[in-house]
Amino acid sequence: MRDLNYSLKQLCRRNRDGSFATQADRERILDLIADQLYEMGFDHMDAHSLKPKHVEKLVERWLAEELAPGTIKNRMTQLRWWAEKVGKQNVVARTNAAYGIPDRVYVTNRSKAKALDVAQLAQIRDPYVRVSLRLQAELGLRRAESIKIIPKWADGGDKLVLKDSWCKGGREREIPILRLEQRQVIEEAMALANGESLVAPGYAKYSDYLKHFRYECERVGIHGVHGHRHFYAQARYQELAG
Repeated sequence: MRDLNYSLKQLCRRNRDGSFATQADRERILDLIADQLYEMGFDHMDAHSLKPKHVEKLVERWLAEELAPGTIKNRMTQLRWWAEKVGKQNVVARTNAAYGIPDRVYVTNRSKAKALDVAQLAQIRDPYVRVSLRLQAELGLRRAESIKIIPKWADGGDKLVLKDSWCKGGREREIPILRLEQRQVIEEAMALANGESLVAPGYAKYSDYLKHFRYECERVGIHGVHGHRHFYAQARYQELAG
């Protein structure tokens, strides 16, 4: 582990602000930021090395990647948290507008659908993450569903049955299996999971694996995986409505 990654991890462990989910998100985002700073040539850093130039370069990169304003603002929140904890609040400007970060758009007529990028998928190192992403794209599964699912249990022949404990709001649901591609990914998921869930072996807790899942997606540029569900929903609507 590089110095900055380790230093930020220790900073998070010493300062457990917020809920468990907030802490997990913070640690994941700061770990990603440390990786990106290293990629941009800022090595030999620790948590106390943060300077305005680092913030500016990060924001330039995120804007160039055309990340959603909400994603960038979440990262800025964690940068400010980092700066505050090491006594360098003035390193990060008080407003996001100072960096040219646009406002969040809450209501829009732009489609949120995202097709799963084959090239990005090929860069995912973990086969469990890959098959979960494909289940999202082919069957419209939410992220949690695509990880918690036990494929062997869920396979109902002509439908995929999702347990209430896997689903949002605790509501069991069924998804029709209509295409060969859907059947293929279910078969691959069953072979990989071998009667278990799609939480990869070696992770005792779902929350630990979720951090790994998010990191793998961020690492290859897959952001906003819920867009895969939008893509499925739009395609399904077209099938039904013609």
